[in-house]
Amino acid sequence: MTFTLLHAQLDQTLKKRQILPATKKILVAVSGGQDSLCLIKILLDLQKKWQWQIAIAHCDHRWREDSSDNADYVETLAEKWQIPFFRETATVIADSEATARTWRYQVLQSIAINNHYDYIVTGHTATDRAETLLFNLIRGTATNGLQALTWQRPITQNSNILLVRPLLEITRKDTGDFCQAQGIKIWQDATNQDVQYTRNKIRLEVFPLLAKINPQVTQNIAQTAEILQAEVDLLNAITQQWQAKILVVPPIPMPANNCQYLDRVILRQAPLAIQRRLIHTVLQNILPFPPNFYHVEKIIYLITAPNKSQTDPLPGRAIARVRHPWIEIMQP
Repeated sequence: MTFTLLHAQLDQTLKKRQILPATKKILVAVSGGQDSLCLIKILLDLQKKWQWQIAIAHCDHRWREDSSDNADYVETLAEKWQIPFFRETATVIADSEATARTWRYQVLQSIAINNHYDYIVTGHTATDRAETLLFNLIRGTATNGLQALTWQRPITQNSNILLVRPLLEITRKDTGDFCQAQGIKIWQDATNQDVQYTRNKIRLEVFPLLAKINPQVTQNIAQTAEILQAEVDLLNAITQQWQAKILVVPPIPMPANNCQYLDRVILRQAPLAIQRRLIHTVLQNILPFPPNFYHVEKIIYLITAPNKSQTDPLPGRAIARVRHPWIEIMQP
C-alpha cells in the first residue's frame, strides 16, 4: 500500500472528529462510483491501524440496464479484498431520488441491524455538500437545510445505527484523482449525466459557471455548510430551552387531540429567530407535510394580534387562533 496525502487527511479527520471509533464494525455503502471506491480503499488501507471490521453493502435500484453488472463488479471487489458483501435489489423501481434514498437507507439499516454493524459509512464529499446546500437554497429552506450533510447522524429517525460521512473535506476531483492513481476502475453511471435531474443540472451546468467566478466555489460553499452546522446546533439548543417555557398545557378543555398551545406572552419575549424555529417545530407535528415560510409567518402575526384573531386554514385544515394568553394551533 502507498500511503497518500488523502490517507493522511482522512486519518486526521477521524482522529479530530471521532466519528468512526476504532475496533467497530462498519458497513460501507459502495455504489461503484469514484467517491465510494475511494472511501472503501482508504478505509481498508487504514483498517489495521484502526482495527475495524469492514463490510460492503450495495443497493441496486434497477434504474439502469447495467445495474446488475454494476452490482456484480462491486461484489467482485469485495471478493478481491476478502471482506463480507451484502447486496440488495429493489423490487419496485423508485420514481424519484428521494424515494430511492429512503429505500436505500432502510435497506442499509436493516443489513446493519441484522449483522450487528455499528456504523454505516457513505462516500459523500465536500462537492456533494456544496451541491446540496445550493439545491436546498434554490428550492427554499430554513437554516437547518443549509447546513447540508452533517458528519454523523442516525441513519433514520430514532435509530441507534449511525450514518457517517468521513469525506466531507475531500472533493470529487480528489476522489477521482485517487482512483486513477490507485488503478481502481470506476463504474460510470450514465444517469449522472442526465440534466433532467436538478442535482445533475447543478453539478454539470451551474457549478462550472460559478467556478469561472471563483475556482474555490465548491470548497467555500462546503465550508459555509460546516459553519452553519455549528450555528444550527447552537440555535437548536437555545430553542429547546425556550420551548420548555412556551409549549404549555392550559387549564381549559382541549378542543382536539392534535392541538398545541403556545404561551404567547413568553413567546413575545423570544428573539424572532427562536420564534420561527419553535413555531416551525410545532407545525411539523401538526401539518401533513413540512411547513413553509408563509405558514410560520401566519403564526408569527398572532403573537401580537388581538384576541380571537385566527389564520385562514393551514394544510390539513389546521387552524391557529389567539385564545389569550395562548396561541392555539389545532387540526380538526
